[in-house]
Amino acid sequence: MYNPLKKHPVMTVAGLLIMVLLIWGFWPQAILVEATAVKRAPLMVSIEEEGRTRVIDRYIIAAPVDGVACRVQLNVGDTVTQGQTLLGITPLESQVLDQRSRAQAQAKISAAESALSAAREDASAAAAALRLAQTELQRMQALVDRGLLARDDFDKAETRAQTAAATKRSADFNVDVAKYELEAARNVLQRSLSTDSGAPAVRVPVRSPINGKILKINHECEGPVRTGDVLLEVGDPSALEIVVDVLSADAVKIKPGMKVLFGRWGGEQALEGVVRIVEPAGFTKISALGVEEQRVWIVSDFTSAADKWQRLADGYSVEARFVLWNNDNVLQVPASSLFRYKDGWAMFVIENNRVKRRVIKLGQHNGLRAQILEGATEGEIVIDHPSEEVEDGERVRLRKSVHN
Repeated sequence: MYNPLKKHPVMTVAGLLIMVLLIWGFWPQAILVEATAVKRAPLMVSIEEEGRTRVIDRYIIAAPVDGVACRVQLNVGDTVTQGQTLLGITPLESQVLDQRSRAQAQAKISAAESALSAAREDASAAAAALRLAQTELQRMQALVDRGLLARDDFDKAETRAQTAAATKRSADFNVDVAKYELEAARNVLQRSLSTDSGAPAVRVPVRSPINGKILKINHECEGPVRTGDVLLEVGDPSALEIVVDVLSADAVKIKPGMKVLFGRWGGEQALEGVVRIVEPAGFTKISALGVEEQRVWIVSDFTSAADKWQRLADGYSVEARFVLWNNDNVLQVPASSLFRYKDGWAMFVIENNRVKRRVIKLGQHNGLRAQILEGATEGEIVIDHPSEEVEDGERVRLRKSVHN
């Protein structure tokens, strides 16, 4: 009997070895995958945006008169009390009149004196008319009492007396007006001719409206100011709110009373707050990528104890997380283990080292993890980040052990 192993042992062994290697090379290998377990854990769905703190009651103090403001002796952060004088403003001196203006002022004085004389003559005439009307009324009163005069004539006389009294009061008012106009005309001329008496200038005090601290000094050095120029900003840093601008598409999901968590503010623990106002008007903002976005301001208040956030002040940065949904016991998987299948979602479950496609029903999700309502049980092992090589029924091998 022919035995190739005895006649050609080397070739026979080499051929067998090649055949074994070919079979091993084409034999289906288990796909190496990463896996995770379906588990129950807390799940939070939120909207995160950068925000900043803001003093609730900020007072902008402006110059009440034109003048020269003195140097501000306060610094940003100094404590002030209600009614405390922050600085003083010396009103501007009256303008010196030239020869023409002085002649006009003197003419105004003469005109005012004449107007006062005319008003006094009118008042004298009105007083005389009033005395005559009152005398006539008294005489008619006696005739009416004796029945010698008609009541209609007496009523007319009474009306004339009342009219004369009103005319007298009006004439007296005109006299007062003429006096004030004469005084004003004389003051214009007098102040333009006055010289420096050496007396200290009268300053208009600018006082603090509240108990608080100096937040900003807009006009620190001595110098001229106009009415309405901003001098200082004061406020109470212990009363803070948080303002956050969010996309308008996210703002419709946020409601007053919603819980907010504030992180990355500098402390070890997140602070808690509540939404107070979702402003009804949006605004356009250019993003870092140059895209126009419609955004809305959200105003929130702290609900954490005041001693936990008193280190914050006006204009500090915080990261606001608006909690849309939260549950402490949710069956969930990483969002990276899910993929679209037909009209829904599915994932690959590992059973006996083989893959099984499982259609599931999702609930809430936050972009990183998703809630499973149907299709999986706690403790099942699913493939995380499934590749295109993974198919239903394929044999797989885990890269590392899975821990729940």
